[in-house]
Amino acid sequence: MPDSRLLPVPEGLEGLRLDVAVSRMFGLSRTLAAHLIDDGAVSLNGSVPARSERVRGGSWLEITIPEPVDLAAAPTRPVAGLNLLYEDDDLVVVDKPVGVAAHPSIGWDGPTVIQALPAMGLRISTSGAPERKGIVHRLDAGTSGAMVVAKSERAYAALKRAFKERAVDKLYSALVQGHPDPSRGTIDAPIDRHPSSEWKFAVVAQGRPSVTHYETVQAFRAASLLDVRLETGRTHQIRVHMAALRHPCCGDTMYGADPSLSKRLGLTRQWLHARCLGFEHPCSGEWISVTSPYPEDLRHALDVLEAEC
Repeated sequence: MPDSRLLPVPEGLEGLRLDVAVSRMFGLSRTLAAHLIDDGAVSLNGSVPARSERVRGGSWLEITIPEPVDLAAAPTRPVAGLNLLYEDDDLVVVDKPVGVAAHPSIGWDGPTVIQALPAMGLRISTSGAPERKGIVHRLDAGTSGAMVVAKSERAYAALKRAFKERAVDKLYSALVQGHPDPSRGTIDAPIDRHPSSEWKFAVVAQGRPSVTHYETVQAFRAASLLDVRLETGRTHQIRVHMAALRHPCCGDTMYGADPSLSKRLGLTRQWLHARCLGFEHPCSGEWISVTSPYPEDLRHALDVLEAEC
């Protein structure tokens, strides 16, 4: 049954956006909070507000929270193009195609890694939230490449710790517009949700610390191919940081990429690929390094640029 509640906004939330306040008051994701506001399930002092409205302490907030969806009950689902790059008794590294999410979530009804692995006959760790068991890091649905999933409980704990302690070597390839100057450098700029967009992120003064290292490996007339290493793992980090330098990933129209160049390169998503993943095996201690080849759409874009040189 839906859960309806009426209570005052705490004084400590004074001045926050409504979607942020709802998220904090009820333990909901900001995305779900925004959906509820847009659907009219939230009222403030008896009126239906916009998600960007600022709340005042003591205002009366009424909300109807729908019955929770059991994301963990999503059926197994084969995923075309999802291949294994490495596997043993403790973990598996998949080559995630574009258009595949790491795990089920509200608002996503497409394929996921977590549904695909059991469909391939693989068991995964039961650790973590039910809908994302075994997941120790994620790639955006629009980003392809190497992603590790824990199969054993000890691997889950060790890999989660390794990612938290930044002991994992994450190398991405990114094709960005123009030519970054300097050709190699470090971007140290905090990231948080975009102040006026539900789905985007941005460099924000009070955001979470975010550090990206990049190096140009090949320069074309209209774009540059970069090696990118992450110290932190914020959502959309590479896309946001490169856009902040005014060199967005080719094809990434959400973050300001030129649509005419995207069309010329045949891109329908951002040119961003998790190419290499290196980490100490959580059980044997051996260093594991796995490489994912460029998928066809990204390779095609490079071929077009090389032909223009």
